[in-house]
Amino acid sequence: MLRYSLRRVVIGMGMLLALSALIFLLLRLAPGDPIDAYIDPNIPMSSSDLADLRSRLGLDQPLPVQYLAWLQQALAGNLGYSIKRLDQPVLNLVLSRIGPTVLLMGTALVIAIVAGIAIGVISAVRRNSLADISFSVFALAGISSPAFLSALIGLYIFSVRLNWTPSGGMLTPGEEFSILDLLRHLILPAALLAIAQAALIMRYMRASMLEVLNQDYVRTARAKGVVEFWVITKHALRNALLPVVTLIGSTIGLAIGGAIFIESVFNWPGMGLLLVDAVETRDYPVIMGATLVIGTCVIIVNLLTDIAYAVIDPRIKVG
Repeated sequence: MLRYSLRRVVIGMGMLLALSALIFLLLRLAPGDPIDAYIDPNIPMSSSDLADLRSRLGLDQPLPVQYLAWLQQALAGNLGYSIKRLDQPVLNLVLSRIGPTVLLMGTALVIAIVAGIAIGVISAVRRNSLADISFSVFALAGISSPAFLSALIGLYIFSVRLNWTPSGGMLTPGEEFSILDLLRHLILPAALLAIAQAALIMRYMRASMLEVLNQDYVRTARAKGVVEFWVITKHALRNALLPVVTLIGSTIGLAIGGAIFIESVFNWPGMGLLLVDAVETRDYPVIMGATLVIGTCVIIVNLLTDIAYAVIDPRIKVG
């Protein structure tokens, strides 16, 4: 297991390197001149001043030289400074936004796992029933609905029309911090973010559970008179969870993509909102730093998922 984990860490570092190089290249290939993000359009600058600024920023160097210079600083823990917040190191800015995003995504993931597994099991046990058909329609709608559409519809219904939840932010401005106030702001964006994940987990759980319920050892347990609850939970559920565990790890990327839209719509002060603001203002250092941190989180989660897969099924050997 240790050798396997170390090999996966090395592979993950290579993937991070490739990701950073790709994002760096795409940013440089984007329309416009990177120097425009550093200057005030209301202040005229001569061509010599622009050339001097370009030289000081290293933008007059070839792209490989620019990337290697950035990589050298990044490996030393220096991701540079935000263009729009000159007194803010990118690393501090990114780290300050991780907490709210982890809270939002963690809550959404818990909701998705619990709801998806429970609904999937019920649908499999009550195959072709009204409940199964209803849950299948829900899953199809959840998978098909883009995150930004779900966010806008949910915001309109629950915040604007019904006034059940706040319309945005993480806390109520001007009020003292309280867990209840945080939960009121958290529940709607987390639930909306969980919809697509719960739908996917439900579909995989249902299919996996149906396959397991037809196995000989399940029929044998029933023939021995084992209570149906224990047949489902002890004998069938654990084996049916194996493909779902892998799916849960892969949905982290889906959750990150959805979180960007959810945080933008609900003005949630996390990584997604930071990344959107950085793209709009062409804040290249923040885009690179945020992308690097997000990529690192995804790779760590995938590694933990693989390890969990081996723990759940002792027959799985890693090497």
